[in-house]
Amino acid sequence: MPSSSIVVISKCTVYPEYKSSNSKSLKLSVSDLPMLSCQYIQKGVLLSQPPLDAAALISLLKLSLSKALAHFPALAGRLHTDAKGHVYILSNDEGIEFVHAKAPHLSAAALLPSHADIPREFRSFFQYDSTLSYAGHSKPLMAIQVTELSDAVFVGCTMNHAVVDGTSFWNFFNTYAEICKGAKKISRVPDFGRDTVFNSPAVLKFPAGGPAATFSGDEPIREKIFHFTREAILKMKFRANNGKLCNGENGKLNGKITPVNHEPGLQNGGAASEISSFQSLSAQLWRSVTRARKLEASKTTTFRMAINCRHRLEPRLKPLYFGNAIQSIPTVAKAGELLSHDLSWAAEMLHRNVVAHDDATVRRGIQDWENNPRLFPLGNFDGAMITMGSSPRFPMYDNDFGWGRPLAVRSGMANKFDGKISAFPGREGNGSVDLEVVLAPETMAGLENDMEYMQYVS
Repeated sequence: MPSSSIVVISKCTVYPEYKSSNSKSLKLSVSDLPMLSCQYIQKGVLLSQPPLDAAALISLLKLSLSKALAHFPALAGRLHTDAKGHVYILSNDEGIEFVHAKAPHLSAAALLPSHADIPREFRSFFQYDSTLSYAGHSKPLMAIQVTELSDAVFVGCTMNHAVVDGTSFWNFFNTYAEICKGAKKISRVPDFGRDTVFNSPAVLKFPAGGPAATFSGDEPIREKIFHFTREAILKMKFRANNGKLCNGENGKLNGKITPVNHEPGLQNGGAASEISSFQSLSAQLWRSVTRARKLEASKTTTFRMAINCRHRLEPRLKPLYFGNAIQSIPTVAKAGELLSHDLSWAAEMLHRNVVAHDDATVRRGIQDWENNPRLFPLGNFDGAMITMGSSPRFPMYDNDFGWGRPLAVRSGMANKFDGKISAFPGREGNGSVDLEVVLAPETMAGLENDMEYMQYVS
């Protein structure tokens, strides 16, 4: 059905419940600034029909949003560049955009088809399509769109990527849901400190009018969710570790899933001996997408992973540090080598790079950027790149607004191109993972016929 049939009922500005007591501006860091050429993040949750009429629902969501913004005053502000070229978030209480829309012809079942591409209707559940984060100098840093469906409601959140990474995005979303459910005191207080290694005097210079996107967004793509159960991921992990798992007897699956970004056996900077579940899944995807692309054996392929640096630094950043605290780890291999070896070879390469990304590596990355300030090169520039974003560790299904956990998590069109992958937790939890895969149509068709990959897909 055409997205034009989604009707906007109202738009308004929502302000923090009370004026910001902390009027201090927040300087964008070495991790924030490169994201100014990235589009606003667009993620949202599909919820069952609430036990409220439309007027009561919208009133509750606006009031709860106002209360949540009082805990995150930066999100109600705007970006500002000073005379020296440093960019700041001004917590000036200018507010965010709230949109109420209706799509009575759409149902939850229609939006969650089995074994089919993601319906294009999800693209209309978000604001600020194709908007670069640099636009936060004049636009709100965030927008909420609530779309009523025939038997469900979708809450879509659009947020400036130079202001937040995934950790901060979902912390706000969780807080919003928590307050809507009736909490008088929030459980996860954000840390707005800026006395970190990411704080830098370096200046990133922009052309007049701001940066351009680093990818065109015009190429045809397909989007699809692939679901992996805990058991399927354990089988991949077993293969990746050559039948040897540290958490159980060799040759046996003991049922333990290693969390993403946690390297078992890694103590005092030593090498971890076990390849994680997520590294195993990523390696399988890398192999299968490379095969589906039919690349020349000599072609260099790149698998790029975004990682959270909060726990990698010494001393560590606070887990709820507000802002971006991410770096990108590229792993490269010739297509021929990647496909001629088994899964464990690719998984071991990813694993070694992740384990090696310690405090010293993070600091070297910061120094390298300070020596050459630049925007983040988001895109697939040679037809052989994969970029993994988001994380199955993010508490996406904790967003219970008062009438139950989400039915699904979905995203808009932001930052999507051939080779962009986003990892979500599976709804059933317990180590399951959903991969949102964006590929060129012919590559997606090849992936769907790749039995090494599809044998693990539910």
